[in-house]
Amino acid sequence: MRDHKGLNEIASIIRREIVTMIHGAKSGYPGGSLSAVEILTALYFDEMNIDPTNPKMEDRDRFVLSKGHAAPVLYATLAERGFFDKKELAGFRKFGAMLQGHPDMNKVPGVDMSTGSLGQGFSAACGMAMGSKLDNAPWNVYALLGDGEIQEGIVWEATMSAAHYKLDNLIVFLDYNGLQIDGNIESVMNVNPIEGKFKSFGWNVITIDGHDYDQIFAALDIAKDTVGKPTIIIAKTIKGKGVSFMENQASWHGSALNDAELKQALLDLGGACRE
Repeated sequence: MRDHKGLNEIASIIRREIVTMIHGAKSGYPGGSLSAVEILTALYFDEMNIDPTNPKMEDRDRFVLSKGHAAPVLYATLAERGFFDKKELAGFRKFGAMLQGHPDMNKVPGVDMSTGSLGQGFSAACGMAMGSKLDNAPWNVYALLGDGEIQEGIVWEATMSAAHYKLDNLIVFLDYNGLQIDGNIESVMNVNPIEGKFKSFGWNVITIDGHDYDQIFAALDIAKDTVGKPTIIIAKTIKGKGVSFMENQASWHGSALNDAELKQALLDLGGACRE
């Protein structure tokens, strides 16, 4: 039986770290970082075969944050999991610090792929999964896409390739919060029907509540049992999840919190975080 209470407590800590980091940097992307917390918590604290003391372990599972602007959720998760000292979070987006605005695999322990240009991380994840197949290696590749990100053509080239090469060791989450920097995804560039598109490319498609651990883990179990097809888990989420004034607000896609907003956000999320 998985410890959902423990995972929820970790998720609350990660959310508090996210808003604190972005406030300190005076820039960043809170909305889509907060919406993905349960997904990363499930992966890093239960699902993936990883070792924080040996980040380059050969047979580790890999994770690619394709929507690299959501780096705060990855950094806070890695720090909480023990890949590096939490003190590094205070340097987020600051000159000379380890944690820059987008993940850098050459500087940050636990980051398997540098990402930022939308769609390219997903393509890299497909290549990594193919490499695992060619080596007959046991590890899986997990990736996280944004719903606005799938407006990129490179995503669909990778989608076609992953199905063609039967990459059943590739499990992708789509953070489907419905909003991007310019507003509702259906208004900016409609990507629906998402399920139908991926099915037509030959993928195994599962749709879940992306904040429900039972549904996340059930989907992961199905994905791992699927043979001959990559899996995409379409996770319906809330942008800005957990912060009252951010939830379902496109304006918080890439806005920093001021002092009063940080105080309210931390109250919403259960209290103070770092000093």
